[in-house]
Amino acid sequence: MPRSSETSAPAIAHTGRTPEYSPEERQELLEYAHWAILSKLENRIPASVNASLHLSEPRGAFTTLYVRGKLRGCVGYPAAVLPLYRTVFETARAAAFEDPRFLPLVLGEAADLRVSISVLSLVAPIDPEAVEIGRHGLIISMGAYRGLLLPQVPVEHGWDRVTFLEQTCHKAGLPPNAWRAGALVEAFAAEVFGDPDSSGIT
Repeated sequence: MPRSSETSAPAIAHTGRTPEYSPEERQELLEYAHWAILSKLENRIPASVNASLHLSEPRGAFTTLYVRGKLRGCVGYPAAVLPLYRTVFETARAAAFEDPRFLPLVLGEAADLRVSISVLSLVAPIDPEAVEIGRHGLIISMGAYRGLLLPQVPVEHGWDRVTFLEQTCHKAGLPPNAWRAGALVEAFAAEVFGDPDSSGIT
């Protein structure tokens, strides 16, 4: 069973979409994420999950972790390759223990752990002029280079549309003007929610 988490309602970052998931579903997904991490930290076998049909639909998602307000890991699957509950479980574990930017999470950090989940829509090509801050996340790719930024990132950093495009190119390891020079620009929307006090920035 997922752990019992805080009774406060999940925090929600509004990114221009009507919420698809109820407060109860959001809480359930957050509990899956916490349980995925805690069961590994405590060397316990995760219990089987009886997820609803809605939470069993294949969806892409990112799980972002914070400890005492600082980013502690972020991993996601942009494509809808697994049921959502399973995507959240696997990306939570990967964010905690496999994000190469950070040392693996340890049990002493669990009490201060906060989780933010971004459930992604389908990805589709977009005209760079049509990119809307706060509504779209971006994927920019060229050859073997590929970078992704979630919709909440430019809002939190105060970027305009051009800066958002340039920063996504930077994330891909491309020149900042690659979006003007033949790189593929794709967009998606995201429903973002998290534990109280999770910032939602990735």
